[in-house]
Amino acid sequence: MKALSFFRTIQARLIVIYVLLILIAMQLIGVYFVSSMKNSLTDNFTKDLKARAEMLSILTADKFGSETGTADEESAVESLRGMVNNLYINGAEIQVLDASGKIITTSIPSQNDYVGQRNTQTVVSRALQGISDNEEYIIADDNVRKKVVAKPVISGDKVVGAIYIAADMKDLYATMSRINSVFLSGLLLALALTAVLGVILAHTITHPIKEMTKHATAVAEGRFNRKVPVFGNDEIGQLSQAFNYMTDRLREALLQNEEEKEKLSSILANMSDGVVATDESGAVILMNTRAALMLGAEGPLPAGASLGGLLGLEPEQSVSVTQGVPQSAMLHLSPIVGEDPNIVRVTFTPIHRREGGRIAGTIAVLQDVTEQENLEESRREFVANVSHELRTPLTTIKSYAEALDDGALEDPQLAVRFVGVIRNETERMIRLVTDLLHLSRLDSKESSLRIQQTDITEMLEDVADRFSFQIRQKRIYISTRVRKDVATAWLDRDQIDQVLGNLVSNALKYTPEGGTIQLEAHKSEDGMLAVSVRDSGIGIPKKDIERIFERFYRVDKARSRNMGGTGLGLSIAREIVKAHGGSISLQSELNEGSLVTFTLPLMKQRGSEA
Repeated sequence: MKALSFFRTIQARLIVIYVLLILIAMQLIGVYFVSSMKNSLTDNFTKDLKARAEMLSILTADKFGSETGTADEESAVESLRGMVNNLYINGAEIQVLDASGKIITTSIPSQNDYVGQRNTQTVVSRALQGISDNEEYIIADDNVRKKVVAKPVISGDKVVGAIYIAADMKDLYATMSRINSVFLSGLLLALALTAVLGVILAHTITHPIKEMTKHATAVAEGRFNRKVPVFGNDEIGQLSQAFNYMTDRLREALLQNEEEKEKLSSILANMSDGVVATDESGAVILMNTRAALMLGAEGPLPAGASLGGLLGLEPEQSVSVTQGVPQSAMLHLSPIVGEDPNIVRVTFTPIHRREGGRIAGTIAVLQDVTEQENLEESRREFVANVSHELRTPLTTIKSYAEALDDGALEDPQLAVRFVGVIRNETERMIRLVTDLLHLSRLDSKESSLRIQQTDITEMLEDVADRFSFQIRQKRIYISTRVRKDVATAWLDRDQIDQVLGNLVSNALKYTPEGGTIQLEAHKSEDGMLAVSVRDSGIGIPKKDIERIFERFYRVDKARSRNMGGTGLGLSIAREIVKAHGGSISLQSELNEGSLVTFTLPLMKQRGSEA
């Protein structure tokens, strides 16, 4: 496996390609060289044979010409034999033929038996016909390749014979074999050197690539402090420099991306609005903490949770949101089952891709407008209540003033009664406006507290004395009780007197004759001053207890208005107690009386004193 993996590397491929290129080049050169060498040696060998045959043809023609008619046949043959023997060619057979093709003499003694016989080879026949260029290759009985050359012997204009030479080519092929051996050895040596050089060359190319591969792996794992070594200023060196530059830029980009991600995560986590993001199919992919609280989503969302299902949208609205139609909706969402739903304004904004303009998802921004809506409802109710409270006395004043103007002024007894009614209604409006101004100062924090150490027993007794006349008129028994652990406390005496005055006044109004009112001060479980006002009056229905501290709220509006109340007393009391850092509560049973308790800090609060 390692060998196979090695051959798949660039280094192995470079070496193989380099060696193959050299091998192909050497093969081409070798084929051309060997072929040229073989042709050259063969041509030289043939030319030598032809030259010798030509020379022997000339000598034989002279011999035939000089001996004709003057010497006997044996003398001529002996002369030709001597001449053939002197013209020795290694490994070659030389024959002298007469005009009929019979062998006159031969250079090989073992072939003397063939003297007098005809040589019927084609080259001989062509030579006897006077054709000079006669050659061919033959393979002898001993499987030795030979070169055959035949030349005509011409005396005068007549062919008188022929010269036949059959030369052995064994030495020539032996020479070619040695040349091939030398060439093959050189080829193997060249391939070995080429392989070594290829390894070195491939290493110089692949080593920087391996280094860049290691660096790229390190970068992918988040290690940006490593640098690729630059081995030169060539293309690979320039690539290494570019890679290092890219790493630096990538590190900077990732750091910037992480910073932006942290900023975005911090912004989303600390937003007062909820944010929910979806993909192009409408599945939720992101939801911040505020959105999870508003939707009551605990733990991770199930895979593929849809925005429509999360918000309880109608199918048509979910489809339009998925299609990227910008819109907003007011939803009533209950994060906890059984609690009153919150009023949430949801704004849907599509996300478009940069290319093609397709919808990549939707951002839903959830704004809890419950308090805003409640405040708006309170404002509307407040305006309506103020208008109603002012309209009644104003209408009464107008009616009695018109009656006086119409002649009632002439009747002294009737005029006095009408003027008294006008005075009472005017005082009622003054009380209403005074209470409204007081509430306005408390809401805007303009009414600063004058904190001082106060004797609790003295404060409660002063309140009881202030209402002594009304108490005696209704024969109501009032008592005060202060425990020793709360003898004094730090508070605004005037403000708390107003709170106690409102509570005792209400108790007197709704307690029948012969009833009881109890004022008590003690230390609560959490270490605060607890002051309570208990009466044995008509009590308050349970359905009205939760709203009793709201402005202008009355249990029995007609009766309360007839008793001179503005409906702001308990609201003012609550704001004063809250300004001291305490709380107020009411417990009541219908026809069994009521208990109002407010708590105040015993110690002086920092920054509360004007």
